[in-house]
Amino acid sequence: QVQLVESGGGLVQAGGSLRLSCQASERTFRTDVMGWFRQGPGKEREFVAVIYRNGGYTHYRDSVKGRFTISRDDATNTVYLQMNNLVPEDTAVYYCNSGGPITPQRPGVYWGQGTQVTVSS
Repeated sequence: QVQLVESGGGLVQAGGSLRLSCQASERTFRTDVMGWFRQGPGKEREFVAVIYRNGGYTHYRDSVKGRFTISRDDATNTVYLQMNNLVPEDTAVYYCNSGGPITPQRPGVYWGQGTQVTVSS
């Protein structure tokens, strides 16, 4: 089974930046697509961003467009999420996701352990 290990969360003030990373334990056809979801306090889980293996396709939820950038390093099977101009609404546990097609309503089957992002203002 593929393991996803996340890191990079922390506490920042509004306007600050964080970079999340997530490394898969192995590369298979099921890790061709990788992405991020998040769940804030008292909120439902929501889609954040997704990227294809070759980096040619990316997609973001509207509220993070222009602020977040998803990227990946296929040599290390690692996906990143660069988060700039953070706002308190970005506060959430961020989860790496992979394993099959990823849509906002249907994630892939592999999940990271989650990393906490807290934005104060």
